[in-house]
Amino acid sequence: MDGNGRWAKQRSLPRTAGHREGVKSVRAVVEESVRRGIGTLTLFAFSSENWKRPRTEVNVLMELFISALRGEVRRLHENNVRFRVIGERSAFPEKLQHRVAEAEELTASNTALNLQIAANYGGRWDITEAARRLVADVQAGLLDPGDIDEQALTRRLSFPDLPEPDLFIRTGGELRLSNFVLWQSAYSELFFSDALWPDFDEKAYALALDDYARRQRRFGMTGEQVKKRPLLAAYGR
Repeated sequence: MDGNGRWAKQRSLPRTAGHREGVKSVRAVVEESVRRGIGTLTLFAFSSENWKRPRTEVNVLMELFISALRGEVRRLHENNVRFRVIGERSAFPEKLQHRVAEAEELTASNTALNLQIAANYGGRWDITEAARRLVADVQAGLLDPGDIDEQALTRRLSFPDLPEPDLFIRTGGELRLSNFVLWQSAYSELFFSDALWPDFDEKAYALALDDYARRQRRFGMTGEQVKKRPLLAAYGR
């Protein structure tokens, strides 16, 4: 969700005003995801690199996260949305950690949408933590080194219970991944929007989804093979 700061600067406002406005776009995208029956939505709210930003901005982001949880979690629960946070949350203030835990517990059984907020998250961190878990399991005698494969590592990442992302959307006109779900996005379709995040509304979201719907996903196969797959499946092959 990129472009909050630039959105504010264009309006001669402090960067924090852009972050506050961006919360409205979060609400719009979540609601649109529920309407469209999307199973999982992961929003990159705060990267492990964002601690390098000015302390005042980081403090406002933490307070905004807390206030957003206070104001939105009940609405998420009423709309059958499951909420959880992925990332190293121990670095956050205890008050924020407590509110996150409460929100996760309240919505744990909801099924309309899996809403994941990536906070103090980085793709490299995620892979590194998974590697550490592999080493620990080998040392504990729970895993044979010869059994380490892609699936073994995947099971130790941040959200092994959910499918890999189909579509990766970046707003703000930047053309990079910025260390977001690197392992899981190996075959994700990429969509880059020029819209700054506070301007990314239902229509902008629909453009990305419609563009995705027109694509052919090949996963290393040829286009002809992909076209034959429904036919082969029909014959049980």
